Amino acid sequence: MTEFFSRETLRSIVRQPLNLTETSGKFSVIANVNGGGESGQAGAVRHGIARALCLADESFRGVLKKAGLITRDPRMKERKKYGQKGARKRFQFSKR
Repeated sequence: MTEFFSRETLRSIVRQPLNLTETSGKFSVIANVNGGGESGQAGAVRHGIARALCLADESFRGVLKKAGLITRDPRMKERKKYGQKGARKRFQFSKR
């Protein structure tokens, strides 16, 4: 984890569900992530660990839900529209 996540804040994000449930030494985690940036990947690993802990022991669900670790972030990249430059950007309007 120290090689993959360069900043300490990202490593603490990944460890957050294990620290909340006090299971730091009890589970071994292997995760594959792709796409997005380093911060987004850390959040994805955190979400995956939280969901796996809920499957392992249902009593962890309340603690993890209260911390907001079970809720998936639904935001996605908006698609590029045809005839335009991007998702929101438009070609310059010319009156004449």
